[in-house]
Amino acid sequence: MKFERLNPMTGAVASTAEAMQAVDIPAIAARAAGAFPAWAAMGPNARRAVLMKAAAALEARADAFVEAMMGEIGATKGWALFNLGLAASMVREAAALTTQISGEVIPSDKPGCVAMALREPVGVILGIAPWNAPIILGVRAIAVPLACGNAVILKASEQCPRTHALIIDAFAEAGFPEGVVNVVTNAPKDAADVVGALIDAPEVKRINFTGSTAVGRIIATRAAQHLKPCLLELGGKAPLIVLEDADLDEAVKAAAFGAFMNQGQICMSTERIIVVDAVADAFAEKFKAKVSSMAVGDPREGTTPLGAVVDAKTVAHCQSLIDDALAKGAQLLTGGETTHNVLMPAHVVAGVTQDMKLFRDESFGPVVGVIRARDEAHAIELANDTEYGLSAAVFTRDTARGLRVARQIKSGICHVNGPTVHDEAQMPFGGVGASGYGRFGGKAGIDSFTELRWITMETQPGHYPI
Repeated sequence: MKFERLNPMTGAVASTAEAMQAVDIPAIAARAAGAFPAWAAMGPNARRAVLMKAAAALEARADAFVEAMMGEIGATKGWALFNLGLAASMVREAAALTTQISGEVIPSDKPGCVAMALREPVGVILGIAPWNAPIILGVRAIAVPLACGNAVILKASEQCPRTHALIIDAFAEAGFPEGVVNVVTNAPKDAADVVGALIDAPEVKRINFTGSTAVGRIIATRAAQHLKPCLLELGGKAPLIVLEDADLDEAVKAAAFGAFMNQGQICMSTERIIVVDAVADAFAEKFKAKVSSMAVGDPREGTTPLGAVVDAKTVAHCQSLIDDALAKGAQLLTGGETTHNVLMPAHVVAGVTQDMKLFRDESFGPVVGVIRARDEAHAIELANDTEYGLSAAVFTRDTARGLRVARQIKSGICHVNGPTVHDEAQMPFGGVGASGYGRFGGKAGIDSFTELRWITMETQPGHYPI
């Protein structure tokens, strides 16, 4: 049985994929578990070699990835190629980690006892990836788990099954042993049952999920019933603070990129621009001019910085946030009519206050709110007035001041004089609060995808009280 993914721009069929059911999951989980011991037993350099081949195989599929992402989610060619570049970097970083999965010898109070802390692979790890940055996030769900010696199951997004299948094709070409890398595709109507069956499968030992906070709560609850650890990278409402001594031109560039790259459909997207009163008018004038120059158009033509959003629901959600803000006294600095149902222009809403939905609710689309702050302390207070805590940024010419402010913002990530959208394969990536818990990236990923064990070896005769 198959299901279809429709092109959001044209309504034509973009891809077809197998509509797996919950009853199919036990066999897939058993297959992964059966393949795990041999892969885990391979030496670190052998695993590294296969991962390096996977990175090259990904890059060799550049044209296919661009076609798939344009068709399935309305992405621009630039966004697709950026996805591919970072994803390949993530696989190479994972390859470099295979010899970094180290332990330590811990001094013991017991004479003759050699005490060790060792990191070992867990078993089968389930990675659930979203559609918005599909190559990056699909690869991130499985690369470091594989480097650590685990078998993996990638639960592909219903909105980009072809894009995620291309990842699995590349990994298969690289030469992973049969059953080590697995993919599950399903129709949207079956998602809850399929994901539930995956979490429930005894062979699955850990879960990583990137997606909405609402779904993350469901996954965490289901996993908790089995005492299975999760790594959750969820929603965000990233603040970008502009202080009175900021370089406004740099702040404008970073804010425009952070708010509207990939039409604002990034977990790190700048959702709230918090500007101190002293420079608020000057910033607004420059920001309006910048955003007004950023046109939206058909991503297939590749002539505009903004392309399509993923579906009409995104437009309706963003418009509801804008309407609520305007009804409560905010002002629209720039915007326009949505065409072709999914070509939504960049919207900037000024005068946003804490009683407006746009201040609190993640838009995940091409709209950003501008909020005035009295001073630095008020800006920090506004930045922290959210349930989310993924990414943040602060702009100031005083870097020491910027670091002090960054330390006071409650988020997993904060950038001084840089955009909220910033990702590198080797960095510890993740949030706090409603943005989730756990970290992807670099050595933090090793912590997430291995089991830490205490093992001792006695070298002298024992002396016991009984």
